[in-house]
Amino acid sequence: MTCMLQMGPLTERFNQGLAAAHEVLPHWQGDAEALLAEHGARIEIVITSARFGCPASVIERLPNLKAICSFGVGYDAIAIEAARARGIPVSNTPDVLNDCVADLAFGLIIDSARLIAHGDRYVREGRWGASGFPLGRRVSGKRLGIVGLGRIGEAVAKRSSGFDMAVRYHNRRPVAGSPYGYEADLIALARWADFLVLTCPGGPQTQNLIDRPVLDALGSKGILINVARGSVVDEPAMVAALQEGRLGGAGLDVFASEPKVPAALCEMPNVVLLPHIGSGTEETRLAMEELLLANLQAFLDDGAVLNPV
Repeated sequence: MTCMLQMGPLTERFNQGLAAAHEVLPHWQGDAEALLAEHGARIEIVITSARFGCPASVIERLPNLKAICSFGVGYDAIAIEAARARGIPVSNTPDVLNDCVADLAFGLIIDSARLIAHGDRYVREGRWGASGFPLGRRVSGKRLGIVGLGRIGEAVAKRSSGFDMAVRYHNRRPVAGSPYGYEADLIALARWADFLVLTCPGGPQTQNLIDRPVLDALGSKGILINVARGSVVDEPAMVAALQEGRLGGAGLDVFASEPKVPAALCEMPNVVLLPHIGSGTEETRLAMEELLLANLQAFLDDGAVLNPV
């Protein structure tokens, strides 16, 4: 059996299936330092996820590490450069989650604009008929700005056609053949957009990309949607913009220090908060598990992963 280090739990089905076929050491249980000291030299594969990652401090303790296989598309929590320096391939599970994340992004657009979650609370709390309910904002015909026109961003843009929305996007460079308008200036895109959707990667290059100038450009009627990474947004600046009325609203599936969410956001009726469930459907999570296992098996069979980062 191949000795593997699993950084954090996935589904019970996955955990049991992996443990039945391989020797799996659970990094998240017990004394991780003692586990690495005793078994680090035997570990050949790391199994992880976008949530749990794999820091350089762990990679350094595994002299015979041969591959890192991750569940999820994001890899900013994995020490990619440390792995590359040793020739260790890292795989992720792209494409299979595009539709579900894009669906959720559009759900957040509609919810944030039409105050659906707020309306649900209003009815449940017995306030209907006792107090007035605020007007929402129309979605159809509005302007959609996308930050990061990758696979998920394109899936979001595709869905906008059913709402007759104009679409522009910001990337480091234009996407060849894209039918959508490219905006090299992020602040200009935010100033133009009614909804600004974040679908860009996390990591140092996008840390606090959405800062006060961008939020102020989006403005008091603009709505920010984040299904990317919490690190992409300057979270204190966003909270202040919402509190001061400089930003119209937000739909957030990700946060800077998950699972911690700023208390101020929980008190705002114009903010929709979700527990990082972009890929959280039975169908997509199963497809992600299957692709992770396919990457693992391909490496065990041929020495190469199917989806290298």
